Amino acid sequence: MNASAFTTSSSLTAKHGGCRCRSQCAPSASRLSICQLPQQGRRLRDRDRFSLRVANEPRTEVSTDPSNERSEADKIVDGMDFGELCNEFECISSPLVESTARQLVRDILELREGNRALGTYAVSVKYKDPVRSFMGRDKYKRPLWVTGALENPSVSVQEMVMLSTSVLRIMWTIRGKPRSVFAAIGGDLIVQVNSQFTLNQISGQVIEHEESWDLSASSPAAQAFFWTSRRLFATTEAGKDLAESVKNLSRRLSTERENIEIYPDPSGDPTKFFQRDNGFQRDLYQIALFLAVLYFVVQFLRATL
Repeated sequence: MNASAFTTSSSLTAKHGGCRCRSQCAPSASRLSICQLPQQGRRLRDRDRFSLRVANEPRTEVSTDPSNERSEADKIVDGMDFGELCNEFECISSPLVESTARQLVRDILELREGNRALGTYAVSVKYKDPVRSFMGRDKYKRPLWVTGALENPSVSVQEMVMLSTSVLRIMWTIRGKPRSVFAAIGGDLIVQVNSQFTLNQISGQVIEHEESWDLSASSPAAQAFFWTSRRLFATTEAGKDLAESVKNLSRRLSTERENIEIYPDPSGDPTKFFQRDNGFQRDLYQIALFLAVLYFVVQFLRATL
């Protein structure tokens, strides 16, 4: 299913100063049910819809004004179809999917690093590209490859489409001058990125993120620079991953040791303590106590009967 198959059918009525949305969902999976609230200041009209599929059109470069960047991201998302949220029996998605899509395109256009909205990603999100893969949203806090490898990089979004109610695809382009004297001779590096996000249909969070790259618009020198610098970047990040794993394992083992009960040493200084696990000894005491109670019950019954 692709985004071009989706259509919109919704109605909105006002009551006592508020709003009430009544969506009409068709049984076909190719229908869309979305409520646009009036206070959002947007209406889905055919003449105002933003074209999602761009073919050989001039790219819109990112403005230096943050308000314009946000406006551009909003215009892209406002024109999207998000699939069938509900049918006659149940709702299979939520408006949070749209909120996540809006935030993702914002992060891309602004090349956000440390201030990226991590709430849009699940805690155990999985990321994969041709040279690197990882798990965990904390790794999205790290610096981006593009900011360290290119001078004055610019970003443009060509296409943003929901392939289904849970899969979002964003086609975007990075352009910049390589930070290398030899690579810069070949001109700007142009990377066409295909980002595919799999979303949780209820929470709207990204659970899988996969990227692929097309460098056909770049010179051979720029392409060589890209793959060399990208692999070096991936190796460095993998080293950070390993260091974090060792650190987390050490912290976990330390916590487990602290949770073991502390007993005084009966054979030495009463102020000296040592740690031991007496689970087996406790079980023996409980079994002995049970047998003693059973013995006394049997003896009592024999004496009274």
